Amino acid sequence: MSSTVIYPARRVITMSTHQPFATHVAVRDGRVLGVGSLAELEGWGAYTLDRRFEDLVLLPGFVEGHSHAFEGGVWRFPYVGFFDRRSPDGTVSPGLKSIDAVVARLRAIEREMTTKDGPLLAWGFDPIYFGGRRMDRGDLDKVSVERPVLVIHSNFHVLNVNTPVLAKAGIDHTTNVHGIVKDAAGQPTGELQEIAAKYMAYRASGIDLATALSDEQAVWRFARVAQLAGVTTATDLHNELPDSTVAGYLQASARDDFPIRLLPAFGAIALPVADGVAKLQALVKQNNERLRFGLVKIITDGSIQGLSARMRWPGYYNGLPNGVWNTGPDDIDRLLQAYHDAGFQVHIHTNGDEASEVALDAAERVLARTPRRDHRHTLQHCQMADAAQFRRMAALGMCANLFANHLFYWGDIHYAQTLGPERASRMDACATALRTGVPFAIHCDAPVTPIGPLFTAWCAVNRLTASGRTLGEAEKIGVPDALHAITLGAAYTLKLDHEVGSIEVGKRADFTVLHDDPLTVAPEALKDVRVWGTVLGGRVLEAPPG
Repeated sequence: MSSTVIYPARRVITMSTHQPFATHVAVRDGRVLGVGSLAELEGWGAYTLDRRFEDLVLLPGFVEGHSHAFEGGVWRFPYVGFFDRRSPDGTVSPGLKSIDAVVARLRAIEREMTTKDGPLLAWGFDPIYFGGRRMDRGDLDKVSVERPVLVIHSNFHVLNVNTPVLAKAGIDHTTNVHGIVKDAAGQPTGELQEIAAKYMAYRASGIDLATALSDEQAVWRFARVAQLAGVTTATDLHNELPDSTVAGYLQASARDDFPIRLLPAFGAIALPVADGVAKLQALVKQNNERLRFGLVKIITDGSIQGLSARMRWPGYYNGLPNGVWNTGPDDIDRLLQAYHDAGFQVHIHTNGDEASEVALDAAERVLARTPRRDHRHTLQHCQMADAAQFRRMAALGMCANLFANHLFYWGDIHYAQTLGPERASRMDACATALRTGVPFAIHCDAPVTPIGPLFTAWCAVNRLTASGRTLGEAEKIGVPDALHAITLGAAYTLKLDHEVGSIEVGKRADFTVLHDDPLTVAPEALKDVRVWGTVLGGRVLEAPPG
């Protein structure tokens, strides 16, 4: 049998400007040998003709530029979110439509626990849908007044805990830590916003999320979920990278049947800067075909729907106080400078427009001090950036990765409560990114929302909320641009566009295989296009039926 395989397809959508479409792809040694017609490819010599894709559509493998490997780990814990959610094993957890329903679900779980004092941790909670009422420690005390009970919000920026957790963490009316929410009498309510406050609760409860959510099995579950959605390259876009997690990544990715390429990003505040730079330099030496260290993540503010994002004037539409800095303006500058000088690409979490402004100011100062070509530092989420900020990104050589899924899941809430109609209509401004020349991707931020690049593309194209409202007609983009944002655009933001993101000679043979042609279905049906499977480095991975 020849080492060259030629695959005919109903259509090959290449994402290459010089040859956008073809009928055949030739693969040799895990790379694209040629693209074109059969007659054009036969000149490469002996080949095997594999007709399995003859009635299917080939695209470059989808690239998920902002996801988290603990999508494969959170399912160890009960889901208590507002929307129905399918787990990696196919089980559907129904959405819970009130705080009382969440408490009832947790009480049922607590009664079935075999230990009396171990923590009960749940995830996915979304109180913004419950008419302004916030969960407090009294709600979770109904679950237990003995064992620690912790509920992670869907945004993963906010945590609710019961009285035993507060007691174990030593959190009371005298505790002066930013992010500890207190009532009118100055007593903590049990709501903890952002890293400093949350980790007081995790430590006191004996919970280490870094290891609990990213062991080797969790990484495998994450990879399989991504592959079933057509993803061939995915990020784990914030991890402290303890030795146990690194070992799990290395073991998983060393196997030939690992189904994706994985790019972890080191959390910049996990270690002192000098130690962090040295750690990442050492990790890069362990890179392989399916695992790439070298990205850095700085988290500035929090979550818009969690009311912890940092907003410019006039602030939140509902008049609530401004959000929380996970990394303050001075530290953003210091961290970005250090990792920039070390040659790394930095991804900066910015949800609110104040956070985007601070990040852009820092990038401007860093690049003035130490210019560097093609750095591609990227603003992640970047949800509230306005046209002037996008123009600054373009001038600074920066990229953006926009959280398009937000439009569906929280668009109605942003319109009515957090941002107001005008600002909500320009959030996740893909069309503005296009007009200003900012290289951009779109993403899911799994497990905040499920992995599904075609759904993410549908969000950017149609901008429909859960209620069916069109949120910002002027910021819609076309299907070709949305497909670019989940393939070559996302690859560019990860500095991988020379290897993946398009089907061209010399690139890795990473393909997404679809039953339907996304360029011929109606734009509103884009999310319903069916994934047949993927090809990773020439290895065919068919998704199971259904």
